[in-house]
Amino acid sequence: MTTTDANPHAHDSEPHGGGLANRLNRLRAGVLGANDGIVSTAGIVVGVAAAGAARGPIFTAGIAALAAGAVSMALGEYVSVSTQRDTEAALLIKERRELADDPDAELDELAGLYEAKGLSSATAHQVARELTEHDALAAHADAELHLDPEELVNPWMAAVSSAISFTLGALLPLIAVLLPPQSWRVPTVFIVVLAALALTGTIGALLGGAKPLRPTLRVMVGGAIAMGVTYGIGTAFGTAVA
Repeated sequence: MTTTDANPHAHDSEPHGGGLANRLNRLRAGVLGANDGIVSTAGIVVGVAAAGAARGPIFTAGIAALAAGAVSMALGEYVSVSTQRDTEAALLIKERRELADDPDAELDELAGLYEAKGLSSATAHQVARELTEHDALAAHADAELHLDPEELVNPWMAAVSSAISFTLGALLPLIAVLLPPQSWRVPTVFIVVLAALALTGTIGALLGGAKPLRPTLRVMVGGAIAMGVTYGIGTAFGTAVA
């Protein structure tokens, strides 16, 4: 029997299941990581370029910023997501223990949750019984904790994804500052970075279900301010050192 036969109301074009939210969150985190890579690296290379540095020092500063940022993002995500995973695992252990100690009370609790969602008492108890017979832990994890025991967050995946997204974002301003002649370096970085931020800001807003104009403008203005500040610092210190 095919999936469509088993559920005649399902549509092939519509995503189903709890994994969709996790995939969207990972994609949104990737967009934010790319934003961080774009802005932080752009700020550094613009500041160094404004000081009048040659390609060699700019490249060194840019690569150092890329490497440090990618490692920092990866470590931060790993620690954060590991803490979240530990919390989720602890909640599941507690739920498993409660199911073993007092299954009747847990059944009544599950039925009460479905009643609170609008089911009649008889229907809620019937649903709770059937779900408990199928997989008690999964039923309680979903209704009480909004977790899928088979899809806990993965700290290694989060760390690698953050490092990759940051690196990809950081490469844009680094390439933009190295390719053109000296007089065009800073303007080229500004143009490339603002265009990239417009794209990532729009994608991030759409993933979050918001209208893209205001979030995109916020990201672009923030990036422009960051580059403006580092350009001013680079110009001032470059002149002072010279």
